[in-house]
Amino acid sequence: MKNSKLATTAVRAGINTDEHHGAVIPAIHLSSTYALKGFNDKRQFDYSRTGNPTRATFAQAIADLEGGAVGIVTSTGMSSVHLICQLLTTDDLVVIPHDCYGGSYRLFTHLAKRGLFKLLVVDQNNQEALSNALAQRPKLVLVETPSNPLMRIVDIADVVKQSHDVDALVAVDNTFLSPILQQPLSLGADIVFHSTTKFINGHSDVVGGVLVTKEQSLGEELAWWANCIGITGSAFDSYLALRGLKTLPIRMKQHQENADVVAEFLRKHPAVERVYYPGFKDHSGYEIAKKQQAAFGSMMSFEVKGGVEAVKILFDNLSLFTLAQSLGGVESLISHPSTMTHAGMEITAQIEAGISQSLVRISVGIEDYQDIIADLEQGLNASQK
Repeated sequence: MKNSKLATTAVRAGINTDEHHGAVIPAIHLSSTYALKGFNDKRQFDYSRTGNPTRATFAQAIADLEGGAVGIVTSTGMSSVHLICQLLTTDDLVVIPHDCYGGSYRLFTHLAKRGLFKLLVVDQNNQEALSNALAQRPKLVLVETPSNPLMRIVDIADVVKQSHDVDALVAVDNTFLSPILQQPLSLGADIVFHSTTKFINGHSDVVGGVLVTKEQSLGEELAWWANCIGITGSAFDSYLALRGLKTLPIRMKQHQENADVVAEFLRKHPAVERVYYPGFKDHSGYEIAKKQQAAFGSMMSFEVKGGVEAVKILFDNLSLFTLAQSLGGVESLISHPSTMTHAGMEITAQIEAGISQSLVRISVGIEDYQDIIADLEQGLNASQK
């Protein structure tokens, strides 16, 4: 179906494509290798690191949702970030946000220390700092919006325009929103990537990544590198993620409904110093988010009064929320960014990014919102005794 809506595209990915048995759901192809038709006569697939039917179906589905030319499924979200780095040489400059995911920060800073490229870490909401960085003509600009964990919003279209004016590529981490709520390629970005571990799979039972390019030639170059360095995703993980993808639109709807209510609750609770959620009208990025996103997402963070000791008490008094890494699953998760997701950042870098010891991040699941709120309430009340 041409020009189908996002929910239809997600559900119909791979449906009714089995020409052998008429299976409605696409099969999982676990074979590591494929028979040639004859001497030097390859079929579409010859070796699963290079190409796999199940992985190809999943890649095409994400490419269709993001409106891109080429989708590349990788073994993890971080391997999709590492794949982008294959475009860089020692003389190239990369600009990354100062408040990006800790794993991305760790990768870029350590590769830069090894001399694989040059690096600038910039507050991309500071127009002067961003302009100064772009004046140095970088090869790549990495954007993360909403940012992890402080939910800062970056105007993708504006950064793309400024970056393209100096011939820089723009890659956007769209993990927090999924293609259901935001499509960076439609705003001009060259590359969009996800940790499919999160919302796309949605069930906390797969680790994976995906990258989509706007242009065919760039996608082919990156696909070559994905095969060369061996970071393509497995067939089984692709199969599970494709299954998760089919419920992504309806899951995102429930995530969002719950998040809006939970954010309001947190804002009013006396144990909470401040809530970081772009759905608030007084959030500095509200208008930009409203312009470039279909909704505000179900990720948020907040400062607990009483510092890290109050945070520990909060965690000890939760029964529904799970204290764990990751996000985007059907279950509600809670984390302490400084010691968990952003532990790879030096404390000075954390402070510079605004990550304090009293900061807590939550991924609002799809449980009944009344139960989610009741759990947070009992934990927050205990933290202030």
